[in-house]
Amino acid sequence: MSETSAQQVLAPVEAATAPTTDVLDQLMKPEVQQSLTVLVDNLPKLAEMVTILTKTYDLVQNVVTDRVLIEDLKGGFDEMVRPITEKAKGLASAAIEAGDRSQAESGTIGLFGLLKMLKDPQVQQTLRYAQAFLEVLGERRNQQG
Repeated sequence: MSETSAQQVLAPVEAATAPTTDVLDQLMKPEVQQSLTVLVDNLPKLAEMVTILTKTYDLVQNVVTDRVLIEDLKGGFDEMVRPITEKAKGLASAAIEAGDRSQAESGTIGLFGLLKMLKDPQVQQTLRYAQAFLEVLGERRNQQG
């Protein structure tokens, strides 16, 4: 019985000293000692970095879990995107309608029809835009070549 109790007492002691021996063996290696020296030298910087990371983590955690802030951001984004979406939808519907009208018209546009179209302010604006666009493309091509 004393033999069993002695084994029970020694088993935890042996188990506790085995990892300690491994740690001591590791600490005796020169590269481990050099790494520890570098760590100790940089402890103030590491502490500052950990503090900043902790604050950043806390801030991100607060932002991610704040439903009111998320809804406000979503609402602001929607308000910013809505006008662009509506304008794009308007342009798309105008292009579709123009395509339908051009398919329905079977007449040819003659010289006098073209001259009449040139008086239209929308045609003038489109022609000015096309001219400016082509000038810009020409300038860029000259700069590259």
